[in-house]
Amino acid sequence: MAKLKNTFKTDILFKMLFRKHQNLLKQLVAHLLSIPLKSISNFILENPEMPPESIGKKFCRLDIHMTVNDQKVNLEVQVENEGNFPERALFYWARIYSSTLPEGNNYIKLPRTIVISIINFPLFPQYPEFHSEFQALEVTRHNPLTDKMVLHFFELLKLPKDIGSNDMLLLWLALFKADTEEELKRLSELGVTELSEAVNAYHSVTASAEFKEMERLRIKASHDEAQAVGNAERRGEKRGVKRANAKWKGIVSKKDAALSEKDAALSERDAIIAELRKQMDSRQ
Repeated sequence: MAKLKNTFKTDILFKMLFRKHQNLLKQLVAHLLSIPLKSISNFILENPEMPPESIGKKFCRLDIHMTVNDQKVNLEVQVENEGNFPERALFYWARIYSSTLPEGNNYIKLPRTIVISIINFPLFPQYPEFHSEFQALEVTRHNPLTDKMVLHFFELLKLPKDIGSNDMLLLWLALFKADTEEELKRLSELGVTELSEAVNAYHSVTASAEFKEMERLRIKASHDEAQAVGNAERRGEKRGVKRANAKWKGIVSKKDAALSEKDAALSERDAIIAELRKQMDSRQ
């Protein structure tokens, strides 16, 4: 099967596709949050920009930040497990939540803030379910502290093999999981309008000059970073060799000095012995 060079998990493609096709983004979010599409009366993409100078930087996050009705929703895709992901997701939630209160306003005006993470690695191996939702609850009674903190995690590796054509959430997630042309084609041929539109949008975006330029910048930035790391390592090795040589020279110098002192002491001892013998011989 032909592997896809870029998938729905590719950060640049993910951001560019849904920036250009916000109707698809709106449908995706409705399925991820399990709310009717018609219930979304206010939908705003808050960060449509993709500054070229940030593409490919190690800590660049191409997430999608939205206002959905009166809620703040952040959506991101994470391919590699870089460690501490739950803490990182909670940090992003806290940053979004705390930044939405204008100075001087009452805390009651803070909006419900939702972080959605679609991840391509096992995060909760103890749970068989592909979807985990977290809120702030009292430990014993499980009463919610507030409904304003929500974190969703969708683990692609736990998706079932057989997905019905009516389960739109699983079909969308299957799009993100797809790694081959055959998988995309099979999903687009199910006769589901949303999926066909999403696959067509995928092909349109990946063929665009804008996407190809962004990919070029990303690859260049990746090469530049690898070159910088290699140069730093080589400089570090050279510094290490210099430090080792300096240390060895210091050790040799100290050893030579100690040997010189020892030779001087032996010479002085021999001179004293020779003088004593001379005195003894003259007495005889």
